[in-house]
Amino acid sequence: MTTLSRATSIPRALARVASVLVSAGMAGMAAAPALAADPAYPSKPIRLLLGFSAGGGSDIVARLVAKPLGERLGQNVVVDNKPGAGGNIASDMLVRAAPDGYTLILLPSGHASSAAMKKSLPFDPVKDFAWVSTVTTYPLALTVIPGSPITSFADFVKRAKAEPNKYTYSSAGVGTAMHLVAEWAFSEAGVQVTHIPFKGGTAPMTELLAGRVDVMIDTMTLTASLLKDQRVRAIAVTSPVGGSPLAGVPTVADTLPQVVFESWLGIAAPVGTPPAVLERLNKEIRAVLAQDDVRQKLIDFGGSPRASSPAEFRQRVERDIGNLKKVVADRRIDLE
Repeated sequence: MTTLSRATSIPRALARVASVLVSAGMAGMAAAPALAADPAYPSKPIRLLLGFSAGGGSDIVARLVAKPLGERLGQNVVVDNKPGAGGNIASDMLVRAAPDGYTLILLPSGHASSAAMKKSLPFDPVKDFAWVSTVTTYPLALTVIPGSPITSFADFVKRAKAEPNKYTYSSAGVGTAMHLVAEWAFSEAGVQVTHIPFKGGTAPMTELLAGRVDVMIDTMTLTASLLKDQRVRAIAVTSPVGGSPLAGVPTVADTLPQVVFESWLGIAAPVGTPPAVLERLNKEIRAVLAQDDVRQKLIDFGGSPRASSPAEFRQRVERDIGNLKKVVADRRIDLE
């Protein structure tokens, strides 16, 4: 080959390489929207994180919803228990997961009380989550033993005003929603009631039934069976006025209109999850909660099946965190 022919072949070779690179680039650009859209979602099993051990109330609800949700999505929804740090281990795992719709979490209302009580968290309790929908709500219930002289919440307030610090109440622990909501109510009522905290479990109930505390505040999921068996008597629930799920039992708000709190369980995803995925999940969760068998089981478990929009769920979380932070400040409760 002559020097001239070699010189002319180099530009031609470079042109061919450039053409291949441009074609490949165009093909990649064309493929990108299809990958981002993921029209096949879901194309593999979905993990539903839960920050508590198997067998508890949250776990029962998680598994009750996961199976029919998976059937509607066409992929298994697998409950993955990651207990510890009051549920925050699971929450931290969620916010670090890829925002692709394949990692979700069932959060309890304890998420809000934790945000109010912790000096710091490894995540933002609102902004780092894509809120999908609530699943069920249920009020807290204030109960006494059947033979207690306390007849109602208004009567309890009257007695506590007359004899400050004489009466006691038990809860599942310092900083729990039960503790903070009770302190909220007693602050609004202007009374001093001694808190007897426990580390979850059945200890608060055991102490109440043994007559060693005067009042227990806990979720309806725990107290529903006790009420059914008439082992305890409810003096109030924390539902909105007129919204008590127990016939003849008033709300705390009947005496203190501003004190309204409903515990909740709801599904969230990592922030940045595509809107189309969130919409699909919200749609299918609504359908699951409309199923008669699912609804009845949630009701039997002391809850009210209740789907929400993502915006409504976020607003609920923000409101609960704000209310509970105010309680912590007003009652000078030490942060953890």
